[in-house]
Amino acid sequence: SFGFLNVSVASQSEITRRLEKSVGCDNDESKPEGRGLLSRSQITHGEHPLSLGKSSVWNQFFQDAMRNILIVFAKLNPGIRYVQGMNEILAPLFYVFKNDPDVEMAANAEADTFFCFVELLSGFRDHFCQQLDNSNVGIRSTITRLSQLLKEHDEELWRHLEVTTKVNPQFYAFRWITLLLTQEFNFADSLHIWDTLLSDPEGPLETLLRVCCAMLILIRRRLLAGDFTSNLKLLQHYPSANISHLLYVANKLRTQAIG
Repeated sequence: SFGFLNVSVASQSEITRRLEKSVGCDNDESKPEGRGLLSRSQITHGEHPLSLGKSSVWNQFFQDAMRNILIVFAKLNPGIRYVQGMNEILAPLFYVFKNDPDVEMAANAEADTFFCFVELLSGFRDHFCQQLDNSNVGIRSTITRLSQLLKEHDEELWRHLEVTTKVNPQFYAFRWITLLLTQEFNFADSLHIWDTLLSDPEGPLETLLRVCCAMLILIRRRLLAGDFTSNLKLLQHYPSANISHLLYVANKLRTQAIG
């Protein structure tokens, strides 16, 4: 149901290349690695819409566009209205559309972002509705699904976290899930993860849960050696990771036999 996003998200490598070139990075199109898809790297602090610094080239314009989109969304969805964190989900979409290599497409970024934001939120909106927190479609149910997924694939780690050290998954997974990992990684890595979330035929939520589970498994040694305080700090400030490897591990969870 998110197929309409795939083309836009797939173009992000080109977008990043253009931005890197504009800020003086060393990606030379004449080099072999300068042609085709490039890795996303060196998106500077001022080159993405979640940068709040006054020097950010995005700051004022993005805030205006975000406000317009969220006001219309709130009016059309009075049962949810605006919930803190929606702007974090809006930012990657706006970034992609506003940097479309097609100037005419970029000019319609605000409208296109609104449409895609509504479609994306249709699969996650129940996480933002407090009245549904305890329902089978609310955020607590989704966090429980993550806990069960971890137990299926790594019961030792699950037991250490939730039984031995009593690290409730709500303490860290609430933010991971509701903000689609935008606060756990830098902006370039978030875009990389979103490529997978929005292109997976099983849908973004199922993929997101696998990625979250893989995040836990990748740091299992540190978690198994930690107590409540150290583990909570680690999970609330997730360490730098190789995103390609993280997504590889997450994909392996899709087909890994449960013993």
